[in-house]
Amino acid sequence: MFMGEFHHTIDTKGRLIIPHKFRDDLGDNFVATKGLDNCLFIYPREEWRQLEQKLKSLPFTRADARAFVRFFFSGATECELDKQGRILLPANLREYAKLEKDVVVLGVSSRVEIWSREEWEKYSSRAEATYEEIAEKIVDFDLGL
Repeated sequence: MFMGEFHHTIDTKGRLIIPHKFRDDLGDNFVATKGLDNCLFIYPREEWRQLEQKLKSLPFTRADARAFVRFFFSGATECELDKQGRILLPANLREYAKLEKDVVVLGVSSRVEIWSREEWEKYSSRAEATYEEIAEKIVDFDLGL
């Protein structure tokens, strides 16, 4: 399981250090794609395979399902860690997520998310303001808080 928040930078060649804490669970080869909310999603291979199976089961006759699957898979790329624990993020993914220099790498249960620091701060501020309200609507178990 991925969890935590890490602040890193992307170098001029588009390389990003993956937090050491995430490397073992991601493995040597994993998939990055356009995520939701203008961030990138990174999935370990097995998690990607499971997600792929779920998306294959969507009805191809529905325009919204086709559009989502096209967007999600067309943005996907295989990533490998180099000896320094970095990945090379393609320009199209960096542009989509507005990644320039300062980034935030998040562990979100079964995936890793990569955000531009500025976008993460904006999103986080909005979400924090409604955190308790959202929890009341969607969480139907005691968190022990």
